[in-house]
Amino acid sequence: MNSASLHAIASVAYKEFLHIYRDRRVLLLLLILPPLFTLLFGHAFETSEISDVPAMLINRDNNARTQRFIDIVLQNKTFRWRQAPPEITNESDLLANRVQATLVIPQGWSDSLSAGNPKPLPLYLDGSDINTASAAEGGVQKSLADFQVKERDLIVENLPDEVIELGKKLPVQIRKQFVSLMEAWTAESKVLYNPKSRFIDYVIPGIIGLILQLLTVTLMACTLARERESGTLYQLMVTSLKRGEIVIGKILPYLGVSIVLIAVITLVAGFHFHVQFYQPPALILICLLFLLCSLGLGLLISAFSKTQTQAIQFSVFFLLPVFVLSGAFAPLEQLPQVIQYLSEVFPLTHFCRAFRLVNMYHAGPEFYLVDLVVLFAGALVTFIGAAFLLRRIEE
Repeated sequence: MNSASLHAIASVAYKEFLHIYRDRRVLLLLLILPPLFTLLFGHAFETSEISDVPAMLINRDNNARTQRFIDIVLQNKTFRWRQAPPEITNESDLLANRVQATLVIPQGWSDSLSAGNPKPLPLYLDGSDINTASAAEGGVQKSLADFQVKERDLIVENLPDEVIELGKKLPVQIRKQFVSLMEAWTAESKVLYNPKSRFIDYVIPGIIGLILQLLTVTLMACTLARERESGTLYQLMVTSLKRGEIVIGKILPYLGVSIVLIAVITLVAGFHFHVQFYQPPALILICLLFLLCSLGLGLLISAFSKTQTQAIQFSVFFLLPVFVLSGAFAPLEQLPQVIQYLSEVFPLTHFCRAFRLVNMYHAGPEFYLVDLVVLFAGALVTFIGAAFLLRRIEE
């Protein structure tokens, strides 16, 4: 690339930068939205633990044993309990009671435990959100397990001396098996790659990618459409500038702005949410390729949009499925197989995968090389497509 081409690209880039600088509304969006969205999304996904589920507790078996269970279940942080009178009759109407779960302790429950035939506790769950329903059911089961362990220990402590002496006469191996069965069997788990189990560390690539793609694709999509509406695009096309020089010149200002946005987002994530970033060179390369791909998509949308309104509509049409199907905030493995294949079309899918492999798994390049190639190919295809559409405009 000779000096004349560099001068031409610089001229187009300078002109585009002036458009950004003079549009105060765009400047306001670029300055405020990235840190604001980072804070909003970060706090929304800071933890994956569900807590303070509004729930109602109805006790129709008023005795000491039941109260011991209530004391345990009230300490469970999964719920925000409200105790209702036992004579209430609409316990299954969760909507009217403004709760997402209702636990009923039926009359005679304590006696059924003593008889060795425990009654199941009626638990009504709001299934509209299956994650909350599962967490609520698991919370009740955990409270029941804790209560069962304490009741068992209480029975053992109050056994008559004759039973204890009789137990001592059993063979040692039988006694060991009996003790083992009385204790809860556990698995020794070791959490790898995210030892602190922080959900924010998993979704931070999705937050970064979504904010970048939302701003870059939308703003970039409006650039040629704005030129076409104002009539300056045709003036630009009849100059001595080559199509490639126009494309690169249009890209450069937004690329520079996007790099600043990445720095702002990572600073907010690092200082406010204490997210650690590893292997900076690899992360920078991933972000750069993703930016080029996103800017190319925005330029491609802008090239075949006749107005800025059309450009924004096409951008929204593209970004909506990306938000859900890219694996930004939930593992792709949870999606149907067909949807997983479809998600491979989106650049954000490859960005999130490569970013997590580097930042969470500390993986080598061989693990995310395919994602880098796809991002590079996406950038190349979109730039060539935009230049081709500019040729059609010229003709």
